Amino acid sequence: MNVELIRRENRRFSLTPAGEYFYSHSKAILEQVDDLIREAKQLGENQELRLRIGYLRCYSGLELHQAIAEFSETYPEVEINIVNGTHEELYDMLRFGGVDLVLNDQRRAFSDLYTNFELMQCGCYVEISRHNPLSGQDHVRLEELKRMPCILISSREQQNVEQDYYQNTLGFGGSYLFADNLEEGRLMVVSNRGFLPIESVGTLPPEGVSVRRLPVFRNGRQIRRNFWCKQVALMQPVFYAIHPAGGCRACTSRHLPGNGQRTAYA
Repeated sequence: MNVELIRRENRRFSLTPAGEYFYSHSKAILEQVDDLIREAKQLGENQELRLRIGYLRCYSGLELHQAIAEFSETYPEVEINIVNGTHEELYDMLRFGGVDLVLNDQRRAFSDLYTNFELMQCGCYVEISRHNPLSGQDHVRLEELKRMPCILISSREQQNVEQDYYQNTLGFGGSYLFADNLEEGRLMVVSNRGFLPIESVGTLPPEGVSVRRLPVFRNGRQIRRNFWCKQVALMQPVFYAIHPAGGCRACTSRHLPGNGQRTAYA
């Protein structure tokens, strides 16, 4: 460089003004090089891209299936892993890096650690057997349901949490039954063992010949719940999902045909 960077004084060394300048800027450049090396290693190790999606056990809408099919067609190189869980299980999966995107309902105040997007307010329904006298009505009042067991979709570990929410927050039922998945819960409905709470998130499948799906009313109005998405601040908006920090790449949102709702792609 033909420029003095270090000055030697007996047994001591000191930087010249040019040396100070060179040192401060070189340090920043080396940090950028370290970042580039780390990112290059990640790209080399993650040759197979993966997207992990979590959704509620009680979710039965058709939009998620359609969105996954569209995403797979557009990004065939991405491996998609799908898991389901209760509200708290999905929240923990997100916090501890088990999933990249989560479809969830709102049960707590929004955290300042995330940017939150309210997607929609969904009417609350119940599915009951056609053998039940209430099946002849056009809606059912919350008070009428308290005489029937409430069927909840939950893992064994989360049964107390789910019962507490439906009983003390939503005001459902006196007694409770539990099913591991939606199919098992609907079989319990068909056998007239109780009613199954359902949220109208997107397009629901047909109710079936043995089941009636009725809106639930409280104080003369249908009960409504919020479904939402949450993501780390400064990240691109993601709809129909929760997006954690450092999650999936190339995250975008696209309209699904014919419904005006959005589903998160990554």
